[in-house]
Amino acid sequence: MNKLTTKYKQQLKGKAHKLKPIVFIGNNGLTDNVKKEIDRALTDHELIKIRIQESDREIRQALFAEICGWVKGHPIQLIGGIGVIFRETI
Repeated sequence: MNKLTTKYKQQLKGKAHKLKPIVFIGNNGLTDNVKKEIDRALTDHELIKIRIQESDREIRQALFAEICGWVKGHPIQLIGGIGVIFRETI
């Protein structure tokens, strides 16, 4: 996984601004089905938004980091409960 430049991350944030979250992580947390859906969405779109329905900020950050590591994606930003992940397709 190559490191993204700051300029490229800013471009991705701009592209992500108009996106709607396509994966929602609710009370059941990060289930296998949610992981599969995130992986499929990144394969289809490269750049996705997810919504993490968790009120505790530290738990949200930990979940977001776990997701990015699991799907081998780049964490672009996490604001509130909305996270943006990028993964280049091969």
